[in-house]
Amino acid sequence: MKKKVLCLFEEEIKSLLSLKEAIIAVEKSFAAFNSGKAILPGVINLDLSQNQGEVHVKGAYLEGDDLYIIKIASGFYLNPSLGLPVGNGLILAFSAKTGNLEALLFDRGYLTEIRTAAAGAVAAKYLSRSSLERVAIIGSGTQARFQLKALALVRSFSQVAVWSRQPENVNRYLEEMKIAFPATRFMAATSPEKAIKDADLIITATPSRNPIVRAEWLVPGVHITAVGSDGPEKQELFPEVLIRADLIYADSIKQASFLGEIHHALKNGLIDEHKITGEIGEIILGQKPARTSENQITIADLTGLGVQDAAVSTLVLEKAAKAGVGHYLEI
Repeated sequence: MKKKVLCLFEEEIKSLLSLKEAIIAVEKSFAAFNSGKAILPGVINLDLSQNQGEVHVKGAYLEGDDLYIIKIASGFYLNPSLGLPVGNGLILAFSAKTGNLEALLFDRGYLTEIRTAAAGAVAAKYLSRSSLERVAIIGSGTQARFQLKALALVRSFSQVAVWSRQPENVNRYLEEMKIAFPATRFMAATSPEKAIKDADLIITATPSRNPIVRAEWLVPGVHITAVGSDGPEKQELFPEVLIRADLIYADSIKQASFLGEIHHALKNGLIDEHKITGEIGEIILGQKPARTSENQITIADLTGLGVQDAAVSTLVLEKAAKAGVGHYLEI
């Protein structure tokens, strides 16, 4: 018997899901994760170092949903020299009742970008000071763009300083962001230290395998959202940053302990598990404290959860069904 499988392509997916909707969905997914309503398999990381490539496979099932989700996302960092985007990937949706393939989302990594940015916004909502002036962006790629746009939906700011190892990319970033935020003052920093100086909030969004942010650069009250370290060899923060922090939150402590910034600090023996405050879903559920002082230094170590992929994918599929968007493949 032939079966029809729904196919959605990148532009269709973009038309169906706004960043604001993604933030709401991801916040709910954090809560679901810490309510015991999510099943997540282990992460598969495939490192293709000879081509500066990495592949991540994540999945999740949210209790009560009709579907479970498997996502394959990649980043190949030599692609720009070939005229290709760095990110790619797709998402598969299966029936949680029969295991049948129900939908293919050919998003080319878009949903990973948007859910990662949404997670950063949720972290900032609960951990940063309500009043921000200066934001520092470390990185100048696609995720650095998404992070700033998502942050603007939960916090206001007047200055943005950007540093990247590729100055030409910073210039393109500034040109685009100045159009998106005409009332905001943008600056290209000549060093990460100068970008971070006096920042109220720092976002690190790079594939760096060498730490960038130093503890002595931080001012009291700063919040750091670290999203680049989603593999055991990646690192954006010197471990001393975590020593100095008053609150350290992860999307998943278990996952961050072998993939994230927390992993490096634990591995080097500079912190132990008692230094880790908790998981972001616990703040949302009222089980753990958010920021309680203007002077606290806070960190969100975001390694990316399959439950976030499931939340945004399910929302896209629901909206596609209502709008009659998509194409069907007979298999």
